[in-house]
Amino acid sequence: MSHILVINAGSSSIKYQLVDPASGERFASGLVERIGEPEGRIVHRGAREEELAIAAADHTAAFEAMVAAFARQGAWVESLGIAAVGHRVVQGGDEFVAPTLIDDSVAERILQLGSLAPLHNPGQYQAIVAARALFPDAPHVAVFDTAFHQTMPPSAYTYAIAPEVAAEHGVRRYGFHGISHQVVSRRAAEFLGRPVGELRQIVLHLGNGASACAIDRGRSVDTSMGLTPLEGLVMGTRSGDIDPGALLHLLRAGYDVDDLDRLLNARSGLLGFTGTNDFRDVRAAAEAGDAAAALAIDLYARRIRHYLGAYLVELGGADTIVFTAGVGENNAALRAEVCADLEWFGIRIDADRNESTERGARRISADDSRVEVLVVPTDEEAEIARQTRQLVG
Repeated sequence: MSHILVINAGSSSIKYQLVDPASGERFASGLVERIGEPEGRIVHRGAREEELAIAAADHTAAFEAMVAAFARQGAWVESLGIAAVGHRVVQGGDEFVAPTLIDDSVAERILQLGSLAPLHNPGQYQAIVAARALFPDAPHVAVFDTAFHQTMPPSAYTYAIAPEVAAEHGVRRYGFHGISHQVVSRRAAEFLGRPVGELRQIVLHLGNGASACAIDRGRSVDTSMGLTPLEGLVMGTRSGDIDPGALLHLLRAGYDVDDLDRLLNARSGLLGFTGTNDFRDVRAAAEAGDAAAALAIDLYARRIRHYLGAYLVELGGADTIVFTAGVGENNAALRAEVCADLEWFGIRIDADRNESTERGARRISADDSRVEVLVVPTDEEAEIARQTRQLVG
């Protein structure tokens, strides 16, 4: 049987899954973390689960640790049936609009685009170089988080700054979570038994990172994230939308660029208000009377409703609203708060369906709701495997 090895790498970690691209079944998965540090570790789940302390000096050593983990469980790399390697790449700019076979020039361009995604692309480039060296006979495919959103019209992706400045520095809205929005919108259509090409959908990907996407008949026409994943919704540690003037004010007050980067990416959102970015803990604190936690949830839900309303106008209504990712799939109270008092939009959820502990794709809207409200689990790794298989045949 042929498998796709799916790689989701960062600057100091590699997540991997061995996936059957036809069924989405996982045959193994794992995580190598703290790459470049003296005290790293690998967690490997194959025939059994094991966790070991390692010291992976770089991404090459991390992949060698992965191969060794397979071998310890009797699955030598030659026996894994790796037909291709699919790499998640966060930023593809406006030039990579589909899965792309990786050669030297593509890998180099991914690194260059690191100026737009310094927290993501450089580590993903290092993983690509290491994986191509370790698996030289397998085709390697880049699947871009930004690609799905390259169907947005200019009025959706353009910032109203001097065009020559925007063009020189690549300043425009790219959007992210595209792999998730694409697979969730397709699976929602499959659940309803309708072609994705006839549906107006609003997908709410709500996790530690969060984004909304307006999808018109299978094409992304707007999304909440912008030049970077900072724009849009309140997130676990990110601020979401903020007046740029506030950043200028902080710069004049003595903050530097690195200070602002840490503030907006790592010290804001739910964490900034409550000290935790785990939505379950924030909800528990709010229910216990913590005013800061209650305000954080109100902000979180209000921002989602802001984008939901905007996209209902932009799409001229919606056939489906879909909740996905960790918070969207598992927090019934938040889904109820987002959909509250929207009957005049044709949106009405059923309390019992919403609070059900059922797993998998499911309907939570009432029978008399004109808009289908669904919960559909995301599966970015299966989508990367599917797109990789489609490209390499």
